[in-house]
Amino acid sequence: MPSTHEPLFRLIAGLGNPGREYEETRHNAGFMIVDRLAQRAGVAFRPEPKWNAAIATTGGVILCKPQGFMNTSGEPLAAVARFHKVPPAQVLAIFDDAALPLGRIRIRADGSSGGHNGMESILLHVGDIPRLRIGIGAADGGAMVQHVLGRFQPAERPILAEAIERAIEAVDCLQRDGIAAAMNQFN
Repeated sequence: MPSTHEPLFRLIAGLGNPGREYEETRHNAGFMIVDRLAQRAGVAFRPEPKWNAAIATTGGVILCKPQGFMNTSGEPLAAVARFHKVPPAQVLAIFDDAALPLGRIRIRADGSSGGHNGMESILLHVGDIPRLRIGIGAADGGAMVQHVLGRFQPAERPILAEAIERAIEAVDCLQRDGIAAAMNQFN
């Protein structure tokens, strides 16, 4: 995180499902974004079995990928936050949203889960925290599980790549200028 002052968020969690079979699926958009943050910072994720999470640290910021399945994301995230004494206001969750068009991002300081099971788990175990959602587009014909566990189509990949870079810019803005400024610029 390029910054000369204390970052607003000390713990940034990308949500997804662990395992090769889920790599590059729509539900793993949060993992893709924190992977890109780690890559940009030149740090690697390491498994932390005691928390059931993968962790990378850069510039005083902990990047986290909970390693339980999406629906249990809150438990590992809460364990990491407790251990590192990070209050909920300094935790940012990044995850997919089928209610947003592909490629759109949306930042919120708080709110409901919007029907997202990973965020529901976080609300239960961590509290109402700021979040950055990345649009994965709506399911065709209501087949939500197949949609979120499906991979992006070749024509969608350039839109996704652009959205991931925009999400990285949004994280930088959040860290530097705060939630209101980031919402004004990126929502």
